[in-house]
Amino acid sequence: MNTKIQNGFTALDKIDCGMINLLQKDGRTPIVTLATKLNISETTARSRLKRLIDSKVISIVAVSNPIELGFEIIGSLKLSIDLKKKDQIMEGLKKIDALNYIALTTGGTDIDVEFVARSLVEFKTLIFEKICQIDGVNSAETSLIVEIVKDTWDYGTAWDPK
Repeated sequence: MNTKIQNGFTALDKIDCGMINLLQKDGRTPIVTLATKLNISETTARSRLKRLIDSKVISIVAVSNPIELGFEIIGSLKLSIDLKKKDQIMEGLKKIDALNYIALTTGGTDIDVEFVARSLVEFKTLIFEKICQIDGVNSAETSLIVEIVKDTWDYGTAWDPK
């Protein structure tokens, strides 16, 4: 099941996919548990995990609920941009701490962004004084999240059997 993927990372095999699946269910899974469940040594589990993290195939973080953390406004933005200025716009967006997800997209808009804001004042500043001031951003369409109904990250890999 060796599969070529991007960024110079050569292949994911059955063990890599198994490790990813286990960590998607619980990112706190100890190395010894990963090794046992995958039937590999702790040293192998540790080196495999390091390779997956170093190559940016995975990252291990605490996924939190921004509503429960006190952010009053969370949502997404769809940005229309001057595509000739795409790289400088992306660099400008990456510098804004309130943005936690930025993706170049196809369709009616060019960039999807997810954000958090502590207040309406912070939201207004984010949109009008930060994002819309980036040269090449033509428009921003906002969608606010009022309730998080499902937030899972355990989708496995594209190479898992159905």
